[in-house]
Amino acid sequence: MRGPVRRDEEAVSPVIATVLLLAITVMLSSMVFVLMQGALTTVEKSAPQASVSVRALDNGFHVVRITSLDQSIDPARLQFDLLPANMTESLPIRGQVSDADVYGVIGTNISFHDRDAGYSVTQGDYFVIDSETIGADDGTWRFRLVEQTAGALIVDVSLPAMT
Repeated sequence: MRGPVRRDEEAVSPVIATVLLLAITVMLSSMVFVLMQGALTTVEKSAPQASVSVRALDNGFHVVRITSLDQSIDPARLQFDLLPANMTESLPIRGQVSDADVYGVIGTNISFHDRDAGYSVTQGDYFVIDSETIGADDGTWRFRLVEQTAGALIVDVSLPAMT
């Protein structure tokens, strides 16, 4: 004998259903926000960081080699400065790395040599400075590289005295 079968047709209460729907909506909207957050904000590149080595050669030249650089830089964005200790006697020598008489030229007072020939300043590239000709062989001159877009000083090194 079978007894009467009781069917409970009642589901979740309306209050609990509303709370669950709200929770699901909040979770989905927060997931969409997190996924889209990267596209909504712009990331500004940090200024380049570099280290160099300087060597004084017997023939009156200095070689400034970039030993580490965290990002490649367009030569048109780099300005070099050769600054004497006594600014009253000598004027600073300034120029762009991309100048036609600097980039890849041999025999000028200051030349830049792109080791990988990729028209970019990267690790291993170097500057050759004819220090004897311009009078920068006494150990008081400084060599600087400035990234012009950010206005960041990348390299500031003293040129050693020639022996």
